[in-house]
Formats: sequence, C-alpha cells, structure tokens
Amino acid sequence: MKYAVPLFFIPLFVIGLFTTTFAQETKSPVLYQSTVLTPENLFTTGIEGPAVDKSGTIYAVNFNRQGTIGKVTPNGVAGLFIQLPEGSTGNGIRFNSEGNMLIADYTGHNILKVDMKTSEITVLAHEPDMNQPNDIAIDENDRIYASDPDFKLKKGRIWRIENNKVFLLDSMQGATNGIEVSPDDKILYVNASPKVWAYDLSKNGEVKNKRLLIEFPDFVMDGMRCDVSGNLYIARFGKGTVVKVSPTGEVLQEVQLSGKRPTNVAFGGDDGCTVYVTLQDKGNIESFRVETPGREWKMQKR
Repeated sequence: MKYAVPLFFIPLFVIGLFTTTFAQETKSPVLYQSTVLTPENLFTTGIEGPAVDKSGTIYAVNFNRQGTIGKVTPNGVAGLFIQLPEGSTGNGIRFNSEGNMLIADYTGHNILKVDMKTSEITVLAHEPDMNQPNDIAIDENDRIYASDPDFKLKKGRIWRIENNKVFLLDSMQGATNGIEVSPDDKILYVNASPKVWAYDLSKNGEVKNKRLLIEFPDFVMDGMRCDVSGNLYIARFGKGTVVKVSPTGEVLQEVQLSGKRPTNVAFGGDDGCTVYVTLQDKGNIESFRVETPGREWKMQKR
C-alpha cells in the first residue's frame, strides 16, 4: 500500500535544494561577460569583419591564411569557407537582403559579392581611387557605405556603393574605420579615432550635418555595430574591450575581453543577443550576451 506524504512532512532543506537547483538550471546567462568561442590562432592577425548569416553561422576573414574567409558554427567549430581571388584580401563583411555576402577587399580596392548558394565571387564595385575599403555598412535599401582610411596620413573618406557605382560622401581628418547605420536608417556613424561622428542620412543615401557623438581619451577604435535600440558596440583596439555607447553619446557598458586587440563585432545567436568579437592578437573569436538584439540580425529576418 502506497502512502501520500503531506507536504508539511517534507524537510525544508529538501524544498530549498530543489528550488536552488531549478533556479540554477533556468537562470539566464550572465550578460556582458566574454567567453572564448574558437581556439587561438585559427585565424591570422588579419582576422576581421565578423558577420552572421540567417542560419546563425559566423564568418570572418583570413582563416589560417590571408585571402580567405572562414566560417564558424555557434558552438565554435571553424573551417574554411572560400578562398578569395588572387590579389584580394577581405576586411569588413556584411549580408544584403538577398542573403549574399559583401566583402570589403582592401588590397583589390573592391567590394566583392559572394553568392551564398553557389559560392561564386564577383566584383560588385571597383574604385582604384580608394586607399583601402576597410569596413562596410548596409541600409534597408541595400546601399553600402564604406570607410576608407589612410593610416599613414591619418585621414579618411566615406563612400557609398549603389547600383555597382561608387560615390564619395565625405573626407575627414583621422583614419576612418568602423561604420554603421542606425536602426531607422536616418544616421550614419563613422569612427576616426579618437572620435565617433554622426551624420544625418537622407533617403537617397546622402549625408549632412556632421557632428561629434563621443570622443575617447585613450586607445583607438575599430569596427562597430548597432543594436535595435540604436546603441553602438565599438571595438576598443589596444584596450581590449567592447564599449556600448547610447545614441546620445553616453557610455553605458564596457566589456572586458581576454585579448587586447579586438577588430570588429557582429550580432547573432537564436535571438540576436550574442555579440561575436574578432581578436587580432589571439587570432580567434570571443562572444558575450546582451539584452537587446542587433540591428543586422533583425535585418537578416526580413
């Protein structure tokens, strides 16, 4: 004969143990705490341009050797995706609305397009007057915006690529690097260390009303991305952090990494709340969780 034990006969410590275990199993991951995703030195010191496709696969340039693109699963398993044409070396990566990969080819002065179904690589745009297309951003209309730094002379330019044509938008003091479009497509952000600039972005892809968003007292900046709330996540090269900056220029958070030379960031994961960071000095990728999805992740869901 089986007997039901009244709840008041169950020792309190057993209930407490169950509650604690359940809470540990169901609690959310710690936010803004970076962990290593891939082993060190799978990529060269040219690792850059992370981007995440619709399936959640992460891509970065210069896997094992220069002139390649590597792919990484969300679990950190990495392999070769494609070899770029002779003379081409990738930097920033984005995906357009058709799911095709766009690559800033800084040695070839190109924007390359990769058909993700066939792996065919074509030159979307070529501009010999570019010093080196570095990082790229994309708006809702598939217009591409490219930073073009001259690190030796400490100056830079911004270009728009539309319908396979290249248009100069602005020239500035400071080597232009990270570039991003706001979630509403109304602001173009460009950093040129130690400053981050904001431009009003028209419906036709023109820029005006350049203004300072934030200036840092130390170290330099590299790539950056927006979340859906308009906050910028900026790689602080040399400092070993990713800093979160509000649309009004307020520092909200700073994430410490294991390496000192982060080159760029991208959003991915099932919910768009995982930030992937490429590290030059480690030759690998780290990741951390945030509470707000990335703009580019949302665009991938179109």
